Amino acid sequence: MGSITEELRGRDPKERRAQIVDVLVDAFSGLMERSPAEFRRRFRTMASDPFAFYRGSACLFFADIAGDDDPWADERTSRVWIQGDLHAQNFGTYMNDDGVFVFDVNDYDEAYVGHFTWDVKRFVASLALLAWQKAISDADIRRLIETYVRAYVDQVRRFAAHGDGNGNGDGDGDGDGDEKFALTLDTTDGYVRDVLVAAMGGTRIGLLAGMTEVHGPDRRFRDRPGVRRLDDAERAEVEAAYREYLTTIPAEKRFGSLTYQVKDIVGASGFGIGSAGLSAYNILVEGNTQALENDVVLSMKQGNIAAASRVVDDPRIREYFRHHGHRTAVSRRALQANSDPWLGHTQIGGVGYVVQELSPYEEDLDWSGLTEPEDMLSVLDDLGRATAKVHCVSDTDSDHTLVGFQVEDAIDAVIGPDESAFVAAMVAFGTQYAEIVRDDHTYFVDAFRNHEIPGL
Repeated sequence: MGSITEELRGRDPKERRAQIVDVLVDAFSGLMERSPAEFRRRFRTMASDPFAFYRGSACLFFADIAGDDDPWADERTSRVWIQGDLHAQNFGTYMNDDGVFVFDVNDYDEAYVGHFTWDVKRFVASLALLAWQKAISDADIRRLIETYVRAYVDQVRRFAAHGDGNGNGDGDGDGDGDEKFALTLDTTDGYVRDVLVAAMGGTRIGLLAGMTEVHGPDRRFRDRPGVRRLDDAERAEVEAAYREYLTTIPAEKRFGSLTYQVKDIVGASGFGIGSAGLSAYNILVEGNTQALENDVVLSMKQGNIAAASRVVDDPRIREYFRHHGHRTAVSRRALQANSDPWLGHTQIGGVGYVVQELSPYEEDLDWSGLTEPEDMLSVLDDLGRATAKVHCVSDTDSDHTLVGFQVEDAIDAVIGPDESAFVAAMVAFGTQYAEIVRDDHTYFVDAFRNHEIPGL
């Protein structure tokens, strides 16, 4: 089996265009039928440029990557917990449950168990697309990808060398292993630190002011675009699902009973490009005191089918998850140390939902201010290390049972003592697949505008 990029570059354009349509319809036909207007908006966003198309077509990436030769995938490294849609805009800040601002991967809707290289490859192709749109040279694009990949490998090796937490092999776990590593104000500089500083300016009262209003002693959601009121029957369903959700919060993360009292519930829409057609609700609940500024907004969003799950044929993995909301919540706990204490899952009518806080402390990485390669290098070093962290933290040290080995040791072993071949392969894939995506974007736009996508 050879390189998928070579195969795709030799494919007939009409055949590829038909394949793109088939893959999108297979992945989204049910959601398109439910909400064609939302999908028309989603596809118009995807039509705007190659990077937007790439962001919205993870299903196509995995349909392609399933046929790729992967010499770094063995019995262990083909079964690593992955983010599943790791592109350049899926990084940002959050406040962990220790009250520390952290820069990390920030979207887990597509997380699954698969080849660790899939995350690396998806990211480097996105980076090549983003840099190409900034008119950065091919030589500099290769340098940017290499910086990211070398930082990833270096951080994996550091975790492997300090597998017991302190690096002296005594197993007492008192040092900075993968579960302790974080990109924070104390460990970053440059642009990533600026993003963390910006996140510090967020306030709960600011978020509440934009979404809610106060009537005497009570707060409720504002009536505004993207929000709808529920009838009594739907509200009762959501309240029942909320009560079920409360049972899925780990005991060590639970607050006092006052905290979880419901104040208001609305239907919600207007999420990101990947959430078209998915049902969602916002739930306003009491904070840790009755003070109105401590109220908390929760998102209860329907779990989506992870794109990677379409190409991983492993019943043990598939059967581990009760539903897609459960998969999303468990994945986030696996991939993110000190995850949201509000994180949990539930069901409505047999459909899985993930529940998490709408936090005022989240700030996405904004690439618009990064225009020169030299400005991007330190950022990409941080992103490579953040990627290594989410892979390596989700192993036998975590509270799940799917990945029963030390990920850092497994990845370190398959890369080998000299990472040159691995780095070169990731650079080649990123640059070559980005070229394919630019062509695919054209095929997609032509198919969409000529009404070749059924259901729209």
